Amino acid sequence: MRQDLPREFTDMVLGFGEAYAGPLLEALSTPPAVSVRANILKHGAAPTGADTVPWLPQGFYLPERPLFASDPAWHQGMYYVQDASSMIYTEAVRRVVNQYYPERTDLRYLDACAAPGGKTISAIEALPAGCLVIANEYDRHRANILLENLTKCGAPAVAVCRGDAAKLGKLRDTFDIIAVDAPCSGEGMMRKEPEAIRQWSHGLIDECAAMQRHIVDALWKSLKPGGVMIYSTCTFNRTENEEMLAYLTETLDAKPVDLHLTDFPGVQPGINCEYPCWRLAPGHVRGEGLFICAVHKPGESSGRPGKTIKPRPAGEFAQAHIDQPEVYTEISTPGGIELRPSAHASIIADIAAQAELLRGGLLIATAKGRDLAPSHQLAMSTALRRGSFPEWEVDYASAMSYLRGESLTDIPDDLPKGYVLLTYAGSPLGFAKNIGRRANNLYPDAMRLRLDPRTLPAQPTFSPTESRSILFQLD
Repeated sequence: MRQDLPREFTDMVLGFGEAYAGPLLEALSTPPAVSVRANILKHGAAPTGADTVPWLPQGFYLPERPLFASDPAWHQGMYYVQDASSMIYTEAVRRVVNQYYPERTDLRYLDACAAPGGKTISAIEALPAGCLVIANEYDRHRANILLENLTKCGAPAVAVCRGDAAKLGKLRDTFDIIAVDAPCSGEGMMRKEPEAIRQWSHGLIDECAAMQRHIVDALWKSLKPGGVMIYSTCTFNRTENEEMLAYLTETLDAKPVDLHLTDFPGVQPGINCEYPCWRLAPGHVRGEGLFICAVHKPGESSGRPGKTIKPRPAGEFAQAHIDQPEVYTEISTPGGIELRPSAHASIIADIAAQAELLRGGLLIATAKGRDLAPSHQLAMSTALRRGSFPEWEVDYASAMSYLRGESLTDIPDDLPKGYVLLTYAGSPLGFAKNIGRRANNLYPDAMRLRLDPRTLPAQPTFSPTESRSILFQLD
């Protein structure tokens, strides 16, 4: 057991019973597991022979934490670094869809506290094609990280906004599913983040619980009758977990949903709770702390009409470079040309009236004088029509140079001038503009590597792209 844990914390956990507390407290003195999820949108799967996360076939463990920034595949969105416990969100969302929406392909899913984006990616992978995911984050810095991670993910039908729960609650009866991964006291991060130990107190728990009640009260109004709210935290105490579930059921008249997550090894039922809920904890699973439950809002949804948006057919640029351009509405924004799924354009406009819209869909191009420059979102998107731009396959050294924002030389003689798509190990890395003797770098400033190149290895310390036929089984 860690000696630096607050005595009141250990007493609280011991009160949950030795069968639960003993393995947990012992595990808090051991190093955390390192796990990543392969991006199935980009045809990734767990490496052959890897230890797979029990509830996510494309999730797997690494023997140690490598320097992910040294691997172009991480920048390409081929995989995402995520705690294994959080990966259970994919299965939770899938079971909600199967139970309540087995025939629906037009669901509207709000991830209300979404940064850094792992649970949003979980939902994207679980939802049927045609659904809309809205990822919201209140904190501006975290919202920018969220936007970057969802850009790498590559799903086109994703909106990202920055707003508070009270304003989003004004969108009455709008969302079919709302996920609230609530800001919490963070006990489940104690072996990863020493600050979680230093800041712990019963007072912090009470403050977090009050904020959580405020968030669910506001967002409950924007959940459609018949909709489902998924609530989670990364903490262990009952105040923010089982007691919050009791608040949802007894105050908001929510109906608990049994997702049967104890099907998976190590997943524990809630502690002293009459309603179905689940705990993942170190010592019981190879992951950090997570509490998760789901509740159903009574009633029948009649749908909520949004603003009337006259579809604007995708223009010439989109027609040339996007697969299925007919399903999108083209929007001119200050950032450039954006494509929004036509089936959801009205709801995206409603969201923009209540929150700062960082991304309403897929930004495909920005204006460069009279020219249209392809965006990095387009380079990463699964909607990109491969072959519509000239492609230049680069080696590892050139890929890292590009990610640092440097201009590229040693241009192939047969590479046409103009915008070109750089690829690494066959997958898009980003755009550059070939002007002859060099290619100007179009990689976004905010995403550029700040690492000293002298500190980087000659090859990535972990790379699923070096031998993809072995490590990543492609579809």
